[in-house]
Amino acid sequence: MFGRDSKTTTRIDILLGKSARIHGDVEFSGGLHLEGQVLGNVRSDGDEPSTLSVSDTGSIEGSVVVDNVVLNGAVKGDIRATGRVVLGAQAKVHGNVYYGVIETALGAEIRGKLMSLPPASAAVTDTADSKSAT
Repeated sequence: MFGRDSKTTTRIDILLGKSARIHGDVEFSGGLHLEGQVLGNVRSDGDEPSTLSVSDTGSIEGSVVVDNVVLNGAVKGDIRATGRVVLGAQAKVHGNVYYGVIETALGAEIRGKLMSLPPASAAVTDTADSKSAT
C-alpha cells in the first residue's frame, strides 16, 4: 500500500571503481554505477531505460541526462532525469535538478533549482492535440 515504486532498474552493466578518473563525456545504456570521478557529461543513449547510481565516493563535474538517478555522491552540473531522482543523505548537487519524480533523504544538499518535468505521456498527448488542431 505504501511501498516504493520499483520501476527504477537496479541492473548494473558498467562499474567504474574508486580509482577510475574519466576526462571526457560518458554515454551508456542500461545501468552505470560510479564510485570514481567523471570530468565531463554523463548521458544515456536513450535506447532502453537507464539508471545512473553514484556512490558516496563518486563525483561528476558536468551535466547528467538519464532516465533515473540514485545519487549519494556529488554532481557539479545540472541533472535531468525524466523518471526518478533519489538523493541520499550524502548527496551534493551544485546545479539545477529536472525530475519526473524526486525522493530526497535528510541531509542531501541542493544548490540550484528543482524543476518538475511533465509526465512523458502528457507531453505526447499535448503534442498530438496541438498537431490535430492545426
